[in-house]
Amino acid sequence: LDRVRERIRGLHYSLRTEEVYTYWCRAFIRFHGLRHPADMGAPEVEAFLTHLAVKRSVSPSTHNQALSALLFLYGKVLGVNLPWLTEIGRPAVRRRLPVVLTREEVAALLAHLSGEQALLARLLYGTGLRISEALQLRVKDIDFRMRAVIVREGKGGKDRVVMLPASLEGALHDQLRSARRCWE
Repeated sequence: LDRVRERIRGLHYSLRTEEVYTYWCRAFIRFHGLRHPADMGAPEVEAFLTHLAVKRSVSPSTHNQALSALLFLYGKVLGVNLPWLTEIGRPAVRRRLPVVLTREEVAALLAHLSGEQALLARLLYGTGLRISEALQLRVKDIDFRMRAVIVREGKGGKDRVVMLPASLEGALHDQLRSARRCWE
């Protein structure tokens, strides 16, 4: 597992990817009685993935996540380029329309929040930021003059700029003043 972490960090994957991949590698090793992955092959990987699908009834995205972690383990960490790695089937993901709240439902939801949680929820809703991106915002990432929020190191390590809704400016100024007082 230390080699997995080291390789992930060497490839500059996100911390969340590191956590998830080490979780699935650990689960795979425990599932097979603490055997070393180098001593296992296609039958063991297929048995583990079948267990996840049949016994634990994981979703297709979770199944793909576990498979990706094992492909990383064998391909990038152990350097095993076996043909069965690419032949392992992936579950079909059912495409569904997203559930979208009406304006009234969003307003009712936001009305039940207060303080920093309300500001965070309004920021997420108004800008389309991911939760992790909003929680990592810094003072220098908010440009009130241009009404923009700069997202640094977002998903995929990419930077982007999103519009800052005018309705959030006052609350963000208040939050920055409060944080400044706390810092002082």
